[in-house]
Amino acid sequence: MKYKDEKYEKAERGSTKILPKTVLLILLCGLSFYLGGLYCGKNKLQVNDVAKAGSSYNSPQSVSFPECSSDYQDYTPCTDPRKWKKYGTHRLTFMERHCPPVFDRKQCLVPPPNGYKSPIRWPKSKNECWYRNVPYDWINKQKSNQHWLKKEGEKFIFPGGGTMFPNGVSAYVDLMQDLIPEMKDGTIRTAIDTGCGVASWGGDLLDRGILTVSLAPRDNHEAQVQFALERGIPAILGIISTQRLPFPSNSFDMAHCSRCLIPWTEFGGVYLLEIHRILRPGGFWVLSGPPVNYENRWKGWDTTVEEQRSNYEKLQDLLSSMCFKLYAKKDDIAVWQKSPDNTCYNKLSNDPDAYPPKCDDSLEPDSAWYTPLRPCVVVPSPKLKKTDLESTPKWPERLHSTPERVSDVPGGNGGLFKRDSSKWKTRAKHYKKLLPAIGSDKIRNVMDMNTAYGGLAAALVDDPLWVMNVVSSYAANTLPVVFDRGLIGTYHDWCEAFSTYPRTYDLLHVDGLFTSESQRCEMKYVMLEMDRILRPNGYAIIRESSYFADTIASVAKGLRWSCRKEQTESESENEKLLVCQKKLWYSSETK
Repeated sequence: MKYKDEKYEKAERGSTKILPKTVLLILLCGLSFYLGGLYCGKNKLQVNDVAKAGSSYNSPQSVSFPECSSDYQDYTPCTDPRKWKKYGTHRLTFMERHCPPVFDRKQCLVPPPNGYKSPIRWPKSKNECWYRNVPYDWINKQKSNQHWLKKEGEKFIFPGGGTMFPNGVSAYVDLMQDLIPEMKDGTIRTAIDTGCGVASWGGDLLDRGILTVSLAPRDNHEAQVQFALERGIPAILGIISTQRLPFPSNSFDMAHCSRCLIPWTEFGGVYLLEIHRILRPGGFWVLSGPPVNYENRWKGWDTTVEEQRSNYEKLQDLLSSMCFKLYAKKDDIAVWQKSPDNTCYNKLSNDPDAYPPKCDDSLEPDSAWYTPLRPCVVVPSPKLKKTDLESTPKWPERLHSTPERVSDVPGGNGGLFKRDSSKWKTRAKHYKKLLPAIGSDKIRNVMDMNTAYGGLAAALVDDPLWVMNVVSSYAANTLPVVFDRGLIGTYHDWCEAFSTYPRTYDLLHVDGLFTSESQRCEMKYVMLEMDRILRPNGYAIIRESSYFADTIASVAKGLRWSCRKEQTESESENEKLLVCQKKLWYSSETK
């Protein structure tokens, strides 16, 4: 108490000097407040001012957002074909993410196409969708001979064809399973399909217990990823160009390319080196199409047998140099396996003339958000003893087994992982009481916008849905744990738009995102992005501090969402749930 008494005595002694200055300060503040009130009274809050209101998050203001024009119905802000001319064509860099600056961001609601209907429910949606929901005739006309899809009346039908399997994907995957027995016993659980078409390969694998991320770039005509998601198949916009894919190292059990036309041996082999980075040790890379089976196929590829033989030999040499071995080959399919241990890489380290060389330690192997590709081999960490495919528990045991990489997360350990899983079981049960649509055919595509270990996805694994687990590029790196569990996900920064088309998710889940990102991201842009990617009549469950809940509800009303505030499962006063539904509306231009 002595320090406190001395402080107040000093304050009293100096009060006579401070008083005149204090009075002057009060008078100036009063005048400023009065003049500010006169000015602000003439200028009601506009949409542009939502960010200012949201920065304090104290007094919810009534806001509204205008409709975007109808030509923005398929708007993808960070991969916008209208902006492609601004960027270079080298290695198709114009198709990579190029997000608009703040002054150029759209502050309007993206309308659905004229005649949009609620999507066909899973599992029927795997084979058909409403034409008006994805009204693109070009892909139908160009790919009709390959049976990707065909238009029948008001619907697109998906026969399951593809460039290398025009007569059906199931027979193609059957052959692949004969070459890779690990596809049948739960060893292989996660896969990535580069250049996915309309994701028929990924769709077929779902029935075989394999969860696939289908990857394709934004295309002004084809809208491949939008077709995939409309069907209820996991997909994301992306391209292997100059930046790493937004996934951690050693993630996928299998990677696939069916005549995706990626020039694997060019530019120092960087594209294949990226596949190597994201493949788990012991994982498989599957290639069908040029130059595989060139002896019988070269005539249809507008080339010569000598050229294709040379291409195949270059590919084989490149794969060998980065520690892949040919695993199996038959007809149009060739399979290589990434080395399951580091013996091969040790030889690489001892060879000063090796090319591509081993990467140095200056670039973290999991760094994958706007991280440049480099022509070097990312060697798996020797301290990881149980991350290779053979040591990873088989599905579904791996879902609840504590991953080795949880210890790489700051503060992470087996006990915390188990508690997180238990917590999300309780939360998911509560969510289903508040939103009975979870577990029904009304919800298929789900996104957990800021997950830790994929706990919600694990709790919902027996429901007819899949979850895209998103880990903030600014948060602790927990995404390797998500993949080690046999789940899928991606890195993302919610200050930017997500790599997907409009109207592609049935349910968005938010857990503390606005609290954790409020110092970086403006609430209005995050919620406008949520509205863009949420399907009409889709849902959002927003779990936030009581401090933010009212402001979020106010902005949601401006998005034409209906929301209700609910208690959490623990009935905490510090945390609330908003259960919201996006309304279906049509552009006023089409009325």
